[in-house]
Amino acid sequence: MGLLNSTQQAYYQGNDFGNYQFVSLKDIINQFMLVYVGEDKIITKAKRMDVAFHAQRALAELSFDTFKSCKAQEITVPATLQMKLPHDYVNYTKISWSDSAGIKRPLYPTSNTSNPFSIQQDSLGNYEFLPNAPLLVNPDFDDPLQDPWFTSSPYAHGIYQGYSKNKLDDISVISGALTFTQYTHSTWTKSKSYIYTAYQQVDVTNIDAIELSAKGTTQGVATGILGGTLKVGLLASQPDSSVTYYPDSPVVSSNVDPTWLQTLNGNDARLEWLVGQSGVTDSLVDNNGIDVSAYDTVWLMITSVIDFVQSSPAALATENPGVNSIDDISLTNTETLEQLQTNATSTSTTWSNYKSGGSSEVDHQTSHHHHNDHETLNKRYGLDPQHAQVNGSFYIDCVSGKIHFSSNISGKTVILDYISDSLGTDGEMQVHKFAEEAMYKWISHAILAGKANIPEYQVNRFKKERFAAIRTAKLRLSNLKLEELTQVLRGKSKQIKH
Repeated sequence: MGLLNSTQQAYYQGNDFGNYQFVSLKDIINQFMLVYVGEDKIITKAKRMDVAFHAQRALAELSFDTFKSCKAQEITVPATLQMKLPHDYVNYTKISWSDSAGIKRPLYPTSNTSNPFSIQQDSLGNYEFLPNAPLLVNPDFDDPLQDPWFTSSPYAHGIYQGYSKNKLDDISVISGALTFTQYTHSTWTKSKSYIYTAYQQVDVTNIDAIELSAKGTTQGVATGILGGTLKVGLLASQPDSSVTYYPDSPVVSSNVDPTWLQTLNGNDARLEWLVGQSGVTDSLVDNNGIDVSAYDTVWLMITSVIDFVQSSPAALATENPGVNSIDDISLTNTETLEQLQTNATSTSTTWSNYKSGGSSEVDHQTSHHHHNDHETLNKRYGLDPQHAQVNGSFYIDCVSGKIHFSSNISGKTVILDYISDSLGTDGEMQVHKFAEEAMYKWISHAILAGKANIPEYQVNRFKKERFAAIRTAKLRLSNLKLEELTQVLRGKSKQIKH
């Protein structure tokens, strides 16, 4: 009986190519229970739960150093010079950037810098445990809009009836303020814009109450425009695209509120600016401060919407946008904290200097003073090989879960090849057929080693068999081809002149 249960037509017209080389972990467990467990067998009895546990452990361990790593992510490095580690990341195999020809240029780790916790100090260098510590990053939008600020995706609208005349909404920092530029959306009544959001996660661990203030400007009444509404407040969870205030679908009936946190006197923890307010500062302070005692993490969220004159498609009220903006957001704790506080920017001087300094590795010896002690030796005997390259460098900040790059990588396409434990999703939980026998031997040894009254010689026997099966799997998965190896070795016979 063959193993294939689908036709060739179904395979080639589908999208699950090359899957025959793998065996699912579920099949591994079923086959082990059927063949290795029972009467007249070395493992007379074993719980399926135990077999499943050891099978997952085997899959994870073999994923680290035996299986071929096929996982990779590609991003364009932003101005922050940071890349978030994948959600199923365990370790990296290679980090590189791709040039215009698609060739991967390897990046090399640097051990001479980091992003340490930057402690808030006074003018005398004493550690400060003061109230009113800033809790937001880039609250005044002096820097470009970037992580940890997130925004909803702006839409393009063909708002002129009968024509393809697109208008693109925009969320960006203009003149030092977060600005929402919004057109009427292309619905029948054309009475509202989409409701856009900007938000940031806030750590409020060991904080009972916080105060909020901000300066807002809203769109006034104009031709075809009724005005704008702007809100900022705190939520208990990350904004979700499935609720009505989020812009994945137009909200044309009313400006629906999310569930805001509550202030100390029981009101919604939000500020609101109505039509035509210009540079007006509002705040939630004192008894109207925000109660966060039940949370470790909250989300500050800004929402913006523009109301337009309702019109039929044949009589569009206006093609002009409405504009709302917000600036100088202040979110601070009200009581003196007992733990160390970070500086106002939450960015260490070490990281700031690294990303703004010279980045060319060929100039590394002269631009970084930690090589001064070796300059004479380097001039006499040559460069330090670990710095004799121009591709760039990186380091991984384990606390923030981000990769930090040198400044010459900004704007380049970076590729992260990494290892996972293959347990993230059901689809990942599969074993290459070259390593199937290694899985059975691993599970057998683990089951016997965990049982009482099993002779030591039997445990040692399966330990040796597991070792041999893993070694065989590594050789098979190394994918060495004689013709390819021979082609490489032909070049090794060339004489190198000194």
